[in-house]
Amino acid sequence: MSFGAVAGDYDRLRPGPPEVAVDWLLPAQCQVAVDLAAGTGLLTRALAVKVPHVVAVEPDERMRAVLGARSPAVRVVDGRGEAIPMPDASADGVFVSSAWHWMDPELAIPEIGRVLRDGGRFGAVWTGRDREAGWLRELDWAQWGRPDSEETVRPAGQGPARRRPRHREVTLPGTGLFGNAETATFGFTRAMTISDFVGMLATYSNLITASQEDRTAALTRARAVLEERFPGASEIDVPMRTWCWRADRAARAAP
Repeated sequence: MSFGAVAGDYDRLRPGPPEVAVDWLLPAQCQVAVDLAAGTGLLTRALAVKVPHVVAVEPDERMRAVLGARSPAVRVVDGRGEAIPMPDASADGVFVSSAWHWMDPELAIPEIGRVLRDGGRFGAVWTGRDREAGWLRELDWAQWGRPDSEETVRPAGQGPARRRPRHREVTLPGTGLFGNAETATFGFTRAMTISDFVGMLATYSNLITASQEDRTAALTRARAVLEERFPGASEIDVPMRTWCWRADRAARAAP
């Protein structure tokens, strides 16, 4: 629930998936799609261009407020991946963008299966900086002293944050509920000012939940690295990548 504190910047600065990734995720003739953990609607808006009926499910009211203002034609509801406020077999696709790692798969997977029609598509997508680019790895080292800035979890009693591995995959239970699992990745470049790039870094949970001192220090180091590497640049080309996973719901057993 930390992201709602920066909902406006999140919507303005975070990258959404490219059209080619959305096309890869969608099943043929998708009429009803659910964007689960929709945030401010980065994926919602991409789906709404291609699908007649889109339902955005998001637990944080601050994120929902931005989503509703940006996408007034979309149905926006309060809910979670583990409790989706939709009837059985009511959607052709359920999709999760950059949020699957926050859900409990043991509860969310059967709940997604409940909402999907037979043959419906379950898809997960993560979009972010492509750290295969050497200068982005160097930037992470400058910020954190490690090769990447994976999400971290700060225990309730404060103390040092522990690392949360970023899992860009979905592990299905052996129940036969889903099949035909596939993966794909799509690279693209996003032009950003240095200030916007630094602002985007501040929309990740490890910085949102950090102390003001730690957050300021990390962002100051990032800005210094960028200004040294791109002196006087009005914009920089940031390598991005979208990682996609999809599977199809099996047919329900005959009554």
